Amino acid sequence: MYERAIASPEALPGGAKGGDLPIPADLLIPADLLIDVSRLIWRVWTGRLPTGIDRVCLAYLDRYADQARAVVQKNGWRRVLARADSQALFALLAKGGPGFRRRLLAMAPGALLRSGVRPPRPGMAYLNIGHTGLEAAGLPLWIARNQVRAIYLVHDLIPITNPEFCREGEAEKHTRRMINALGSASGVIANSRSTLADLERFAAAQRIAMPLGIAAWLAGQAHRPAPRTGAQERAYFVTIGTIEGRKNHILLLRLWRRMVEQMGSAAPRLVIIGQRGWEADHALAMLDRCNALRGHVAELGSCEDDELARLLAGARALLMPSFAEGFGLPLIEALEIGTPVIASDLPVFREIAGDIPTYLPSWDGVGWERTIGEFVGDPPERQRQLARLPGYCAPDWDEHFRAVDALLAEVLAA
Repeated sequence: MYERAIASPEALPGGAKGGDLPIPADLLIPADLLIDVSRLIWRVWTGRLPTGIDRVCLAYLDRYADQARAVVQKNGWRRVLARADSQALFALLAKGGPGFRRRLLAMAPGALLRSGVRPPRPGMAYLNIGHTGLEAAGLPLWIARNQVRAIYLVHDLIPITNPEFCREGEAEKHTRRMINALGSASGVIANSRSTLADLERFAAAQRIAMPLGIAAWLAGQAHRPAPRTGAQERAYFVTIGTIEGRKNHILLLRLWRRMVEQMGSAAPRLVIIGQRGWEADHALAMLDRCNALRGHVAELGSCEDDELARLLAGARALLMPSFAEGFGLPLIEALEIGTPVIASDLPVFREIAGDIPTYLPSWDGVGWERTIGEFVGDPPERQRQLARLPGYCAPDWDEHFRAVDALLAEVLAA
């Protein structure tokens, strides 16, 4: 198995970077990459705010759009758009907005009609960044028939490793995704060494050989907001992510109810930023019907980047009590912006953040309640984090794409 990471294990985020990739000086990316944009089309069409995976897809589009043709797929059929149609579609996806549906419907008939004029050239690289259509039985056949070299970004194996937090049937669906990916890939990008290790274990269990693989950390969207003006508002904490079972919102809501009962109006506020998801019925019921939380817990289903950065910068800490994660974009965004973090003691969090955050078991309600209560003030543990934060080196997209470009070069030279 070929493995290459964007940083050495010694290069923890609290210190200097090291372990630079041996990237060829004459690295060239072909003029005609294939990028699957099916997930982005669906997300922009529905008008939902981008998730972490969507942001990664957009970053790849920004990086490679000028060199790429678009692949669109639905219900087992796939089309490779002509270069001009691809560029038009990429521009639509980047712009988004309320006029997206009308503009897409206007261009789609002609683009699909022209898609059969120039099929993919054998040896082209096909990038699938969002897991789209990986479960389809016809995907490996399409790749083999067209002789393209597939490279997949694997975000996590949580439906397989932790099926209890996912929708019914998702474990079987994700198993098909990973089997298809491993069986048809010329290369695999994992978002962390933790995810890459999960994929290696899965491949071994399925007795499938691992393709070339790298672990390339993702980059966040954080930027330092304008300084606050006016009086400091009541202390508050922030948690960011889709409201779903594995994010463990229920732990926070239960302990917030206890804090409100004990402290009344002196209790800190909790700001939940994220769209509603799945397998979180109890948490959603508390948000909808628990009168004790009103005025103390705010749910923001949508939040612009500037507002998110402002809220994160003013928080006493970011709270990440997840049971399982493949990466952790909110965590690195908080550290980059200078906000302390209280997080579950997950291997991937320690991988990307070192020993800066305060780690607690995801099930330790007493520990979380005690630590959050302390962080309303400035205990030694919070001061320790604040002292370490100026030295934090966040992952960036340039690092990520240097690793991806190197993988592309190796795959296409094979």
